[in-house]
Amino acid sequence: MKNQLLTILAAIIFAVPAFAQTPTDSTKELGEVVITAFEQNRKLMDVPAAISYIGNKQLNRFNPASIVSAMNTAPGVRMEERSPGSYRLNIRGSSLRSPFGVRNVKVYLNDIPFTEPGGSTYLNLLGFYNINAVEVLKGPSGSLYGAGSGGAVLIKTNNSNQPAGVGIDYTFGSFGLHNTNVYARIGEGKSQQTIGFTKLHSDGYRDWTRLDRSVFTWDSRFTIDEKQSIRTYLMYADLSYQTPGGLTAAEFAANPEQARPRVGATASSAQANASVNQKSFLTGVSYDYNFSSNLKNTTSLYGAFSQFANPTVRNYERRSEPHTGGRTTFAYTPVVGLGELKLVAGAELQRGWYNIRVYKNVNGTSDSLQTEDEVNPFLWSVFAQADWKLPNDWIITAGASSNQNRIEITRLNKFPLSPQRRTYANEIAPRISLLKKFRNSLSLYASAAKGFSAPTSAEVLPSTGVISTNLNAEEGWNYEAGVRYNYQQKLFVDVNAFYFQLNNTIVQRRDAGGADYFVNAGSTKQQGIEANARYIVVDDAKQFVSNLSGWTSYTLNDFKYEDFKQLTNDFSGKHLPSVPNNIFAAGIDVLLKPGIYANLTYTYNSKTPLNDANTFYGNDFHLLAARIGFKQVYAKDFRFDLFVSGDNLLNEVYSLGNDINAAANRFYNVAPGRNYAVGVAMFWGKRK
Repeated sequence: MKNQLLTILAAIIFAVPAFAQTPTDSTKELGEVVITAFEQNRKLMDVPAAISYIGNKQLNRFNPASIVSAMNTAPGVRMEERSPGSYRLNIRGSSLRSPFGVRNVKVYLNDIPFTEPGGSTYLNLLGFYNINAVEVLKGPSGSLYGAGSGGAVLIKTNNSNQPAGVGIDYTFGSFGLHNTNVYARIGEGKSQQTIGFTKLHSDGYRDWTRLDRSVFTWDSRFTIDEKQSIRTYLMYADLSYQTPGGLTAAEFAANPEQARPRVGATASSAQANASVNQKSFLTGVSYDYNFSSNLKNTTSLYGAFSQFANPTVRNYERRSEPHTGGRTTFAYTPVVGLGELKLVAGAELQRGWYNIRVYKNVNGTSDSLQTEDEVNPFLWSVFAQADWKLPNDWIITAGASSNQNRIEITRLNKFPLSPQRRTYANEIAPRISLLKKFRNSLSLYASAAKGFSAPTSAEVLPSTGVISTNLNAEEGWNYEAGVRYNYQQKLFVDVNAFYFQLNNTIVQRRDAGGADYFVNAGSTKQQGIEANARYIVVDDAKQFVSNLSGWTSYTLNDFKYEDFKQLTNDFSGKHLPSVPNNIFAAGIDVLLKPGIYANLTYTYNSKTPLNDANTFYGNDFHLLAARIGFKQVYAKDFRFDLFVSGDNLLNEVYSLGNDINAAANRFYNVAPGRNYAVGVAMFWGKRK
């Protein structure tokens, strides 16, 4: 089959008609990317913060089944996959609190808060084609984005003013992969709408790992007049995936592709129908209004509802989660006599009304009720920031936010009803940074920021069912310094070092039955270096080799418990679980004038501690991925891209989404072995 596909690809490549034109790659290189984080709206060279940008060019270097591989090319960022559809996002060790999903990271989708008010983010609802670009803010970002110590993620779904037309993308590959995306763009310029539907199916690379996800989106932009514009976003997602469960080291060595087997009275994952089934609806609107040439407001409002069913080997959980919220930001640029000053102020509010019921699981179906809880999370923050660009290329940014997180839990099947409440109130999260630029090619910056992160509702009410309102918020100071160098738009280098002292660190533990719970771990010391570089060897559309570039990224983590004693155990000085000390990635990208392109990626992860005592480790691993394809524009209005991709070409056996501090030492979830995919992308529309 692979030989036939390669033959077809070669035939198309060498049968290029005379009227075909090689599409130019208009994606800006890293140094020229405009960053919106912290309301800077400046080139990355001028932003005094540690930020990783993953654009459309980086996303399209891999199989378009997920964004995991692309995210893992960024230093300081580690995205994990426990099984198909089950993602975790680690920014500087933040997955320490995330046995499932994404926590301690605030995520925004087109300026709309995508993280629910309980503190978790259902990132797995978004398909590959729902994401156009990602900005990852590393370290505490609460001065502008609410409470959180892990960082923030800004996701953009579409570029502005794209050409109208219709398109279809289709990919099939190993493990029964079928990935379809159809979309239509209506209108251009001042009015544009994009309607899309994506459907992904995979049989999974491990027993009991089938995945099905369907996502419908409607994204619109309207410019009402020179002062007003409005953007709306609507999404409905239907997600279902099986959860195979973690394996012991012996089970992993015997057959890493098996699902968790039956052990004694505990059912196997298949017998328990262990799975996640979720239907979610989100609608939001963002309104921009220019009061004058130097005063602007952006206000976003949203409403969302999720229905969640999660049978596990322990029980059967059903949740309904309606929530709503909004964010408003004012930006004022007064005329000052010295430099350019920009003042930003605003507020954010979110509220949820959740119902969580836990039943006995009998052969994969819900049986007798065990607990029923009404969970009402509420959070608000107010923030202000001053950004002053002084003569001689000095930039000073200072901001702070005041935050309040409140949660109320009422156990409805226990009488008399006794609501339990906890408020994490009025915590100030300041941030100050300074940047100096030299000759438009060299930037030096330093910053200090306080992180404050209240427990999520899933941590206050974990799977043990024990309400833990005594859990305290994390807080600590992060210091960092960085340098960026851009030489003639050919060489771009970005290096930063950080030191984060975190107190009351929230860590996940497991009880004897495998249920997770959370404790405060005293203090941790997290320090490291993050670096990336890109060099463009050739960038000339007239040459046969039109574009040739290489890039590399490196992350050094030295994360340790500074003071963590639990009963008779003293974990002080131990490495934080889930964080490898060294991560290295490198790649080569080439584009030939006939339209042939190739992307080659190598990744290395050092061994990873899996428990607080550091008695178990996940093995280090080397990954090799490649994508080879052919893209052209025909008659100026038909775009075509045909590709073949391969991942884990070295066929490494490794665990990517480890279960941290797992009961019975069930740490391991095998990642996919060597796999291939073939895809085609077509778009009919007016060439811009």
